[in-house]
Amino acid sequence: MKQTSILHSPTLESVLMVERTIKKYSQECGKYQLWKKLPKKMMYQTFQVILDYLEESGKIMIDKDRCIIWTYNPVRIKKLISEELVVR
Repeated sequence: MKQTSILHSPTLESVLMVERTIKKYSQECGKYQLWKKLPKKMMYQTFQVILDYLEESGKIMIDKDRCIIWTYNPVRIKKLISEELVVR
């Protein structure tokens, strides 16, 4: 994660709200548009901290057009593990 001064740390409720919104609008919009679609208001800096966390943890990707894509799929991961997927 980026080493910046965080004025307000996100709550678990905020992180989950952002996750649900990204899942709903995956591949449709960029950061600012997604922030405007959140059901509750939050500081933009807090929103960016959450996006940094989700990107660092592999749950989202941001493509070359700055569009946010939800990538986390635990069901698919469990299926691959059960099929003895070999990871290098």
